[in-house]
Amino acid sequence: MNVSRKKGPLYLQIKNILKDRILHGVYPIQTNIPSEPQLEEEFQVSKITVRNAIKELVKDGYLETKSGKGTKVIRNTSISRLSKGKRFTEVLVEKGHIIQKKLLGAETIENAPETTLYTLFGKQCIRIERLYYLDNEPYIHYTHYLTMQHMEGIELTHLNAQSLYDLIEEQDITLEKFRDQFAVAKADSYVGERLNVQAGEALLKRSRYSYDEEGNIIEYSEGYYNTEMQQYIVNYDI
Repeated sequence: MNVSRKKGPLYLQIKNILKDRILHGVYPIQTNIPSEPQLEEEFQVSKITVRNAIKELVKDGYLETKSGKGTKVIRNTSISRLSKGKRFTEVLVEKGHIIQKKLLGAETIENAPETTLYTLFGKQCIRIERLYYLDNEPYIHYTHYLTMQHMEGIELTHLNAQSLYDLIEEQDITLEKFRDQFAVAKADSYVGERLNVQAGEALLKRSRYSYDEEGNIIEYSEGYYNTEMQQYIVNYDI
């Protein structure tokens, strides 16, 4: 995987990629991450760059390094802005599942005046399409819509390696408010093909509105979940 100096310090980019893998179960808790030489080869960077990335993750409490025993994952959860509970991904990873994501496309689109997107974003917005896999099977289809003026610095190709919300916050945008709506919706032929379900099959649909500190809309997304594979779960810590 390529990292670029255009996006800032290389070690921080690698830190974020490794953290994302930890949070999605690619590197399970109590197992070792790849060795330093393996990471140097993957990212085509120096030993010191890899070590600095690992030091950051150790400092943040995700990794533990012991001489002669490698670097072990000791935590796979993060503090979530979305609620006081655990994020859905964290629940699945704790149950031993592996979550992987694939970028299907990203483009600038024109919004027709009579549409909801025009009301939210004006004449144009960025559309990002992603597919999440649960243990190598397609599970969630997401379409994200984002404001143009705030997204100019985002490298969309990094969405395979990092969280969308992490990339947004790297632009010095703080997401302070989220509103989720849930419904049962029938899969159209496009979503059905990507999730390997029949068109017309009932799916869980989640619509999310994300706002910055001043109440401006930053992102709107629609996600379709194949709950026949795995029910949507939220655990709350009191």
